[in-house]
Amino acid sequence: MIKFDDYREKYSHIRMERQGGILQITFHTEGAALKWRGPSHEQLGYAFADIARDQENRAVIMTGTGDAFCAEIDVRGFGRFTPEMWDHIYKDGKHLLMNLLDIEVPVIAAVNGPALIHAEIAVLSDIVIASENAEFQDAPHFPNGVVPGDGVHIVWPLVLGVNRGRYFLLTGQKLSAREAQTLGVISEVVPRDRLLSRAREIAEQIVKKPTLATRYARVALTQQLKRAMLDNLGYGLALEGLGALGAAAARA
Repeated sequence: MIKFDDYREKYSHIRMERQGGILQITFHTEGAALKWRGPSHEQLGYAFADIARDQENRAVIMTGTGDAFCAEIDVRGFGRFTPEMWDHIYKDGKHLLMNLLDIEVPVIAAVNGPALIHAEIAVLSDIVIASENAEFQDAPHFPNGVVPGDGVHIVWPLVLGVNRGRYFLLTGQKLSAREAQTLGVISEVVPRDRLLSRAREIAEQIVKKPTLATRYARVALTQQLKRAMLDNLGYGLALEGLGALGAAAARA
């Protein structure tokens, strides 16, 4: 059985600490706000798998570093586009979201600022709270001529509704924290200096409940999402890769 010490310092883009069964994971790049690149894309999925295997985790809080959850991307960090490179992204993309949903304890996202890159990671949490400076967008995909197929095509129509979700993805719409709350994307907006303490309050309420109740509640509440991912995530990633291949061929 995996233990916390086996993985707590295993991932260079994730800082981990656990108290009373509540695991807090903080995304970062060299101690500053997370910048999305190849290694972070790979690491988060494997970290979620380790977290899911650790029976001593009772609840998970995920947050970012500084004033951004994830607002920058380094496309060069993924390497030159080839079928082999996309195969790597295809596998990591499936692990990222499927392993997140395989965590069988409640997950709380404390969105500490703009979530413009892979905001669906936060939105897939059971409880999503955000600081007043938070914003939500799918910046890397269609605004840059990329097929939104890595799970965003599943998550955003689910949380926003089919038509609003498609509008969000195809226009590059950016939602403020208050707009996201009004639309049902997040549940609470709190001052930045209260964000983590509020997330901790919620987590402490959760871990007071019987272990199997919290675990199986998470399982029940994510079943629809896991089915949607199983049916559509690999297909979406394949379409995104084909679109990227077409763009690369046009530039050649």
